[in-house]
Amino acid sequence: MRTPLAQLRPVHVVGVGLHPYQRPSGTPYTQLGVHSVRAALTDAGLRWSDVESAYTGTAVTSMALSRLMYRHLGASGIPMVQVENASASGSSAFRQACMEVAAGLCDVAIAVGVDKPLNVTDPQRAAGLQNLVGDRVAPPTHFALLAARYMHDYGATPEQLAAVAVKNSRNGALNPNAQRREPRTIEEVLAPPQISGTLTQLQCCPIGEGAAAVIVASDDAIARLGLDRTRAVRVLSSAARSETVYDLENFDAALTRETTEQALAEAGVEATDLDVVELHDAFTVEELLYVEAMGLCKPGRAATALEDGEFEIGGRVAVSPSGGLLSMGHPIGPTGVGQVAEVTAQLRGEAGERQHAGARVGLTHMVGLGAVCVVHVLRKD
Repeated sequence: MRTPLAQLRPVHVVGVGLHPYQRPSGTPYTQLGVHSVRAALTDAGLRWSDVESAYTGTAVTSMALSRLMYRHLGASGIPMVQVENASASGSSAFRQACMEVAAGLCDVAIAVGVDKPLNVTDPQRAAGLQNLVGDRVAPPTHFALLAARYMHDYGATPEQLAAVAVKNSRNGALNPNAQRREPRTIEEVLAPPQISGTLTQLQCCPIGEGAAAVIVASDDAIARLGLDRTRAVRVLSSAARSETVYDLENFDAALTRETTEQALAEAGVEATDLDVVELHDAFTVEELLYVEAMGLCKPGRAATALEDGEFEIGGRVAVSPSGGLLSMGHPIGPTGVGQVAEVTAQLRGEAGERQHAGARVGLTHMVGLGAVCVVHVLRKD
């Protein structure tokens, strides 16, 4: 029988840092990662020697990159593990760091996400699927089909799907770490090129490079190291699942529903308690599908709720105030860690122009190819 995180030692986010997400460049991944780690250490008021364990979420860069990156911070001898879980790599690394602190195996752990598109492989082709026969569908086509189904089932329009990218572009324009920092209109979002079906380029997330780091600590470490407890954010729950067989239900949404229900139940909160949500919006239709699956609105209601401003910063619940994957960007390894950094900033009241007033409870959500799903619930006490 599994033991929920909330029943173990309390785990707190005490430091966050990012390297801005950007188009692929000549910047070494070591520079990206070390920048984010040093920012997180400064934010927490810690030294590298205070960190007792490190998990690195990475998907498309290199084998054994952790040691080459962390050596620039000092050879402290700490255990380090790389975590690859597709788009959920960073979320999974954060989960591992939380579990290690919660279990009492260490007092301070760091989760770092870092990636550069250097070693991209096609897992379906590697598994022996050579073409579009045999259920192999490229992600843009998969989500274009889901968009068509959503519009057919609920009467949503292409303009309502594009409104997701418009909202998130406004948020991303306020985020100095975002890859896309230009606010867009409906007309701009709907303009060619078409990627698949009704999905245009601005309705698909950019995949570039970047890094994010989050430090978690126990109550004992906060007291022993003299950290600022008023800035600590509690990690209430960590849930991870993989897909099963669903009866006439889209597996992305069904898996999101199951994992979110588990995370909320273990955290002891309801969907209506959430103030801030960072979710996997690699394509516009995903935000609509996932807010419904999470219980933030009824099925078929997401497009209307979006139009009514319910998911805006300052609305009923701020969805993707960072800009989401659509504007913040999706460098893969860093994405889930960066979501935790954004929610932490929101719950601390430190998000600047993106601040959602009164934010106290937040949720992060990532789906990984395969499919896997990782959801965390955080609260500022």
